[in-house]
Amino acid sequence: QVHLVESGGGSVQAGGSLRLSCSTSGYAYYDYCMGWFRSVPGKAREGVAWIDRTDKTTVADSVRGRFTISRDNAKITLYLQIDNLQPQDAAMYYCAANTRAQYGCSSLSSSQYNYWGQGTQVTVSS
Repeated sequence: QVHLVESGGGSVQAGGSLRLSCSTSGYAYYDYCMGWFRSVPGKAREGVAWIDRTDKTTVADSVRGRFTISRDNAKITLYLQIDNLQPQDAAMYYCAANTRAQYGCSSLSSSQYNYWGQGTQVTVSS
């Protein structure tokens, strides 16, 4: 069975850090595009970081320098390190996979990602 399960969210003070995790199972996601997205009510879902099958990473301009995407050596767990959290980073964070693409992951729309986790909530207090 295909699974993406996020964890690591929580409530953090502005300036703090969090590391989100996405545990994968049931599919060789590491051979395809994966990404982290965030969602806030009333706003369009936003992609923040992506990784392709060669482990090439891309981070959105809006979070560059504070967000880092990576995965473990076994390529089972995807991570999103968030440093210097800001109030505007408060959102539900999702990991997603596109099993039809292996490269150019950041150029794909969120609707093209066909597997999604249930999300993990990040709250930032000022």
